[in-house]
Amino acid sequence: MTICYNLADFKQALSLIPNSYKIGFVPTMGALHHGHISLAKRAKDSCNIVIVSIFVNPTQFNNPADLARYPRTLEDDCKKLEEAGVALLFVPGVKDIYPQSDNRIFDLGGLDSTGEGPRRPGHFNGVAQVVTRLFDIVKPNYAFFGEKDFQQLSIIKHFTKEMQYPVEIIACPTIRESDGLAMSSRNTLLTKEQREAAPEIYRALVKAREVASAQILSDNGNSLGITPAMLSAMVADEINSNPLLETEYAEIVNSLTLQIVTDWADAEELQLCVAVNASPVRLIDNIKLK
Repeated sequence: MTICYNLADFKQALSLIPNSYKIGFVPTMGALHHGHISLAKRAKDSCNIVIVSIFVNPTQFNNPADLARYPRTLEDDCKKLEEAGVALLFVPGVKDIYPQSDNRIFDLGGLDSTGEGPRRPGHFNGVAQVVTRLFDIVKPNYAFFGEKDFQQLSIIKHFTKEMQYPVEIIACPTIRESDGLAMSSRNTLLTKEQREAAPEIYRALVKAREVASAQILSDNGNSLGITPAMLSAMVADEINSNPLLETEYAEIVNSLTLQIVTDWADAEELQLCVAVNASPVRLIDNIKLK
């Protein structure tokens, strides 16, 4: 595996790739886990060459403390990627990605008006800044993203299409620990007690999916009398019953527009998205309801 720590070296390595090759790209912020590696393996299965980037992007952190404590495990990351068959790793510095201040403001189609959007002002604009910059540098044919970050995935699909990038966005399933906890780099920051409590999040989501299925399939969708708002509140209460967890939001949204629904018939596809604080660590997850 070739590792490039600056833009000049990466461009040189990129120039050696045959034009006929299909490039699969996996952008990451490092602290890699099996979820990231599954993306690289998926890319390897369908592309001639796999490129991974590791860059902790400062423009998507609205909380400086969160940026400072984000885990960084480069040596271990390199070993995992080499074992996964990644050919080229790009580890740029801030000046490589942002030689000048990036003041671009993106139209995200209202997809940032719920969920993470209002709770993390500027976060998704920062995601758009770094992803488009990396697309411009790497010029991939395919880019692979996990469904754990469902809202982020939707937004990336949106601006990739709107800006007419010749990149196909490949959505990959959430990878979970054996107890159901969605794999995340932030999981390493949990205390032992918090880690034991965290699977309650997924258990609450699964229970909600069962309730939603019964509600949606019932006569006229009303016989159980449970609205999306009521189910969201039930999920929050379930998670909050553990004193180590505090739900920041639980929202049932139209899977395409990410707008909160008030009725089960509001959309053909529904997603339940949550953010939970295990102070000071913040965990997100989601599950498809229909």
